Amino acid sequence: MEKEQFFKHKFLPVTTIVLAIILLWYVFAVILNAPFQRDLDRRGNVTPTTVEFIGKTLAQPKPTLPAPHQVAQNVFENTFLRVPTSNRSLVYNAWITLAPTAVGFAFGTILGVLFAVGIVHLVALDRSLMPWIIASQTIPILAIAPTIIVVFSALGIDGLIPKALISTYLSFFPVTVGMTKGLRSPEIMHLDLMRTYNASSWQTFWKLRVPASVPFLFTSMKVAIAASLVGTIVGELPTGAVAGIGAKLLAGSYYSQTIDIWAALVAGSVLAAVLVGIVSIAARIVDRSMGGRTA
Repeated sequence: MEKEQFFKHKFLPVTTIVLAIILLWYVFAVILNAPFQRDLDRRGNVTPTTVEFIGKTLAQPKPTLPAPHQVAQNVFENTFLRVPTSNRSLVYNAWITLAPTAVGFAFGTILGVLFAVGIVHLVALDRSLMPWIIASQTIPILAIAPTIIVVFSALGIDGLIPKALISTYLSFFPVTVGMTKGLRSPEIMHLDLMRTYNASSWQTFWKLRVPASVPFLFTSMKVAIAASLVGTIVGELPTGAVAGIGAKLLAGSYYSQTIDIWAALVAGSVLAAVLVGIVSIAARIVDRSMGGRTA
């Protein structure tokens, strides 16, 4: 019964959507690559059949839009058929991107939790700090990243720290908002009950507010870890990095290697999914340790 429910409500809908996306991807690949292929056939004085023409549009070395099988082949070759220490290996580049992502996410989470605690307990911070935190996210990261890189480079600081700082900038906001909502989530009735027990503010915070905020915290951390990865990739672009997912994207754009660009995007997506999955596992472990039960 459980397997039938899983197949009907999860596996079948997801599989249908994935197949529909792949089908549309192939259709748009043919449409977008067709003009260049017509030009090639005209110059070569070739008149292919419709099937041959479609096959050529899906096999171009530098297509406008790579076909799914081209991207899959590139990912497979650069993941499993290359030495992990090679600069062309997606595993190596993902590992280079992972380090500042993890550091930025850690600092962003700590900073977001500290901000949330201050906002909840101090009215002055709630009225003054929160508007500035919200306003900070209206500034495009593409405008901030080069500035941070240039300033730190002038100070002689390169490598992991500037990219981790950009990652922190993107990751602290969702944690701040989520943790603030979580700390304020206890109902008035529960707060009154703590006062009835003559609990101090510190006891109310640790025994009521913090446990209530844990689900909100881990939900916001899932968003933060993905944002942290985006911040690291963006931070790699203005540095002229020779390794990392951002470097792969930059190199692909320089040499019009669209297949490499899409393969790097797939690698980044897989890395983001893995990181979000790790946070989800941590959330389940914490929930069980706190006495939570699975639905």
